This record gives sequence, structure tokens and C-alpha cells, in this order.
Amino acid sequence: MIGLLIVDDHPVVRDGLRGMFIGDDRFEVLGEAGDGTEALALLPAVDPDVVLMDLRMPGMDGVTAIKELRKRGSRARVLVLTTYDTDADVLPAIKAGATGYLLKDASRQELFRAVEAAHRGESVLSPAIAGRLMGTLRSPATKEPLSQRELEVLALIARGNSNKEAASRLFISEATVKTHLLHAYAKLGVRDRAAAVAVAFERGLL
Repeated sequence: MIGLLIVDDHPVVRDGLRGMFIGDDRFEVLGEAGDGTEALALLPAVDPDVVLMDLRMPGMDGVTAIKELRKRGSRARVLVLTTYDTDADVLPAIKAGATGYLLKDASRQELFRAVEAAHRGESVLSPAIAGRLMGTLRSPATKEPLSQRELEVLALIARGNSNKEAASRLFISEATVKTHLLHAYAKLGVRDRAAAVAVAFERGLL
């Protein structure tokens, strides 16, 4: 089972999310918090696999909480679940270390798949959100195009494949997949999978 910590300042939203997840035996809701401060206080006791994190909350906001989670070395993956899709919201969350970014109008199955993918450490970024990301994630000086193989690897990652699965599909080693990804990161001017997929979508490469 995937252990969840739900962080949202609206009790009705927390109740709704809890009700969705407790009805499925793949998930276990370990705790709930109304803001980032509460979430960080709960974290050591509940040790979640995935944190569902709202962004705009009174007290400690979501981005600050994500940064603090990373600073503390938490193993939990953070999946942002919010109503906000502006660049000013998306970019800081991805840069802070969120594994994925989902809007609250996502369907139940989309949310379940996103949580499972985040738990596996895979990027979870809908094309709608990816299209909102702008040039601040790019490297303006980098004009070198991605190679065909780098595009193939990135396309598989964008569809939720792990490095191992991508390697199997392309008949190459997992180490080679990682190398292609590192090269793609450098060319796109990003530092992680979620940002690479987002920028590739925004540029029309995927």
C-alpha cells in the first residue's frame, strides 16, 4: 500500500480526498495537515510515501514546505494538487522539488495513477500544466537540438516509463538511458525529469 499525507487548508477537500483513497486498497491515508507547518510536524510520525500538497495555504505555503522536506532529506515524493496553474505557481513548485503537479479538476483515476507514478519516482506533469511553463526553465545559451535517441528516451519518460522500462523498450542499458537523460537536461537547461518533460512539451518536442 502507498502511504499518503494529505496537506490542504480546506477541511472539505481533505475529507473528499480521504474518502476517495480509503475506498481503494492500494492506498492508506496516514495523516492530514492544514498547512506546511503541520505537515512537517506530522512527517516523522507518519513517514508517508507520497505527500499530496496544496500550494496556497495560510501559515507555511506548499512551496516552502516542499523545500523544507527536501532540506530534511525526506524520502516522501511530493505531488502538488492545486487549483492554480499559472507560471508563478508551477515553476517554483517544480524547482523546489515536487515530483509532479496536478490540478484539482483531475478525475479520480488520473489522481490514482499520478500518485502511483509519483511513488515510483516518475514525473507526473499533465500536458496542460507543461504548456504553462515558460522560458525561465530553459538555458537561453543552449541551442543544440536533442538527438533522436534523447527524444525517444524523453518521450518514454513523459508517458510514465521508468528508466528501466525505457531501457527495455529501446534495447539499451539503464545506464545509457540515464546518460541520454543527463544530456537532454543539459540541452534543455533543466535539472530533473519533471522539468525536462515540461520544457519538451512547451517547445513542441513531444
